[in-house]
Order: sequence, then structure tokens, then C-alpha cells
Amino acid sequence: MLKKIKRLGSKAFALAVSIVVLSSCASKKEVVYFQNASEFETIVSDNSYENRFKVDDVVGINVSTLDPQASVPFNIIRSSQEGGLRPEQLDYIIDKNGEIDFPVLGSVKLLGLTPAEAKALLTEKLKDYLKDPIINIRLRNFSVTVLGAVNRPGTYFVNGEQITILEALGLAGDLNIKGMRNNVMVIRDFNGTKVYTRIDLTAKESLNSPVYYLTQNDVVYVEPNKSLVSSASLDNRSSIALSIASIVITSAIVLITRN
Repeated sequence: MLKKIKRLGSKAFALAVSIVVLSSCASKKEVVYFQNASEFETIVSDNSYENRFKVDDVVGINVSTLDPQASVPFNIIRSSQEGGLRPEQLDYIIDKNGEIDFPVLGSVKLLGLTPAEAKALLTEKLKDYLKDPIINIRLRNFSVTVLGAVNRPGTYFVNGEQITILEALGLAGDLNIKGMRNNVMVIRDFNGTKVYTRIDLTAKESLNSPVYYLTQNDVVYVEPNKSLVSSASLDNRSSIALSIASIVITSAIVLITRN
């Protein structure tokens, strides 16, 4: 009987070890990026990325000219520490119609325009009021959200107006070992329409994906692989199996001691 108890204990231990080993295994094909890229290979990107303004974007606009007083009506004016007045960049929110309410000009539609196109549009409109106006435009609310099987999921604000999916994943601490690198999803919203696009980061062709460059408010979701999805149920099953084994062994010991 004692030998049977030892065998039961050994089997239970072997089962627990097997579960841990199987749940932690990951092949090279599952975790390595750009697997089909050759050494010293040159890839010419044909990705024509241009960031475009969306509804609810916060846009900072500053207007200046050689004559500072002439641009005053087109900027916020505040007192400086020296006692003078200085223009500051004015922030606008693009409304549901894709427009901003610009001083003097009134409604100006920026929806779908790139910063360069918006600058050209405002420059053209301001020529009737200013000589050689200089327009500076900056997107204020550029952020991306990274969720799923990454080390630091969260929302990250971007300094500038351009970020790649690799840079966003870098901000999130990269994919963990359980993340599916060949099936990363990017959720993009434009005027209430959501577009779901998947990208395979194990292939070099991902560099030319339409979602390689992210836009403001994109959501990157890293799907967990099968081992991570099943690990919860495996953990539950292993706990139940070990509990049953413990009960069996304890019952056997009680019977032995009674006899």
C-alpha cells in the first residue's frame, strides 16, 4: 500500500511538471520578428503614410507675420512677464462636421486634411488679411492604445505626429512570450467607421502594411496564443487533479493507520 501511495504522489508531481513545461513552450517561429528578411537585404518602402485630421482632434494653430500686430486678431494674446503682449498658439477642436471656428475667417473645414494641406488652406485664406502669413499647425491629442499580450498595456501619448506600430509596441514593453506576433490587430476609427486590420510582424512585408504607421487614437491589440488562452483552464484542471490526488493519498494513509 505504501508503494502505491508513493507511485500516486510521483504521478501527481510528474503531471504538474508536464503542465508547466507544456504551457511555457514557444517555438522560434512564433516569437521571431521579420523571419523572411535576408542579411543585408534592402527593402524600399512604398508606404505613403500621411496623418489626416479626424473629428474631435485637438489642433494647435499659430499665425505670425513680419508685423506682429497684424496677426493679433488670429491668435490668443496674453501678457508676458516683461509686461508686453505675446501671441500664443490657439487650440481648436474639430467638430462633428469636420470644422473649426477660426477667428475672422469663421468655419474652416480640416477634416481629412494633412497638416501640410491644412497649412496651405489657411495660408490661402489669410492672404486677404495678412502679407506672407506663416502658419504653424500641431496635432495636440495624438495618442495610441496598446492592449493584450504586451508587458505594459495602456494609452501612450505621442510627441510629434508620427509613430510606427513597432514604436508603439516598444512603448508598451514589447509583446510578451505569449503574444501572437503573426496576428496583431489594429483598430482604426475615422468619422465613426471602425476598420479592423491585421498585421503579421513575423514577415518583412509588415513594413509596407497600411497600419505600419499608426494614426491618432488607433488601438493595437495583441492576441494571446493558444497556450495562454488554455493556461487558465489548465491551471484549474491541474488544481482539481492535484486536489483529487491529495484526497486519494490522504484517504489511503488514513486507512493504513487504522489497520
